[in-house]
Amino acid sequence: MIILPAIDIRGGKAVRLYQGDYTKEEVVAKDIYEQAKEFQKLGATHLHLVDLDGAKQGAGINEEIILKLAKTVDMSIEVGGGIRTLDRIDKLLGNGIDKVILGTAAMEQEDLVKAALAKYAERIIVGVDARNGKVCGNGWLSESDLDYIDFTKKMADLGVDNVIVTDISRDGTLQGANIEMLKTLSEKVDIKITASGGVKDIEDIKKLKGAGIYAAITGKAVYSGELSLKEALEVGGEYAY
Repeated sequence: MIILPAIDIRGGKAVRLYQGDYTKEEVVAKDIYEQAKEFQKLGATHLHLVDLDGAKQGAGINEEIILKLAKTVDMSIEVGGGIRTLDRIDKLLGNGIDKVILGTAAMEQEDLVKAALAKYAERIIVGVDARNGKVCGNGWLSESDLDYIDFTKKMADLGVDNVIVTDISRDGTLQGANIEMLKTLSEKVDIKITASGGVKDIEDIKKLKGAGIYAAITGKAVYSGELSLKEALEVGGEYAY
């Protein structure tokens, strides 16, 4: 199982939010570039980046930082947050980013998803961000009527092979990953699942791996010291991404 340390960017700083609440922000690293280098030094080969400003505004607010970061570390980088046009996808994937994550765009622009998949195939990931089982968009600020399982099935039918599933109620809380939610989805849809939100400690990593989850994203647990990234990488075991 792949382990992806996360850096969420807001106002040019590395932060963590509590349950996606923009008013509950904690700066977790003084320097984004040094933090990424530290993750690489510990053995991480993959990095999960989110432009929180971009997610809220639907534009690449922190794009300059992200593209510079791609040149700073030798890691496979996936980026999400406000990516809603093919031009932006082209720019990111053409400048050192390995994969892009479509969230709100996947909910609202099926034609964009189809075009992106036709051009980039497995380099396109879809974010399934759910609150009470319903998919949310626009930086998690708007809740839809889409059931997370139905939405994932639709994405799989379009050709998406990897979804990042976040239980918003657990994100940044250290309450533990929602294993049951992930297991239910894996039983219903044949797709690679990346777990995100609430990962607490090494036991969570073991449970996720035991459940056959493809990858796990960890943010607050690593920053708080509750989870050793090095140990998580050892337990997860890396394989081709």
